[in-house]
Amino acid sequence: MNEEEINEMIIKCPACGIEGVAKSIMKELEIPHFGKVLETTIQCPHCGFRHSDVIALEQNDPAKYVIEINKNTLSVRVVRSQSATVSIPEAGVKVEPGPKSEGYVTNVEGILTRFESAVKKALNLFDDEESQTNAKNTLKHIQELKKGNGTATLIILDPFGQSNIVSENVEISEIPEEELHELKTGFIHIEDD
Repeated sequence: MNEEEINEMIIKCPACGIEGVAKSIMKELEIPHFGKVLETTIQCPHCGFRHSDVIALEQNDPAKYVIEINKNTLSVRVVRSQSATVSIPEAGVKVEPGPKSEGYVTNVEGILTRFESAVKKALNLFDDEESQTNAKNTLKHIQELKKGNGTATLIILDPFGQSNIVSENVEISEIPEEELHELKTGFIHIEDD
């Protein structure tokens, strides 16, 4: 497959189960500073189901990417693979990969927006005063960062080295072995006893 070649199929919808209505589209792309990826999309016109993913086709050495979030870095391009952990320690937010994790390409502001949405959802789940206060403080911190006020640290830990922060200011380093073993990958491992 090359960038001009698109593979399309009509499939059974994974959501509504109707045979022959959903469209599956796969396209191989070369993303600068990242490498080859497979972009997949499934759309069902019957029930409205839509799922998109970016799957890295190359494996690199484990890597840790760190950049300061400030008013000048909000537009910096971020590639997050489906196996990466993303955190902003100063805001107390972190997302780890799970079996349904998706890769995506965004920018630093987009990462903040994703965390903002998650915290807003969490506000509806917690009813105790301490959790509400903590969530509101976290939300305010994220919103101030989005406005370009203050600084924080964006950290991406990727055990397969497939993520990237495209900036001259990014610090890229190896992940220490003990930390690497603690990272979630989003993949299910079955061990034979």
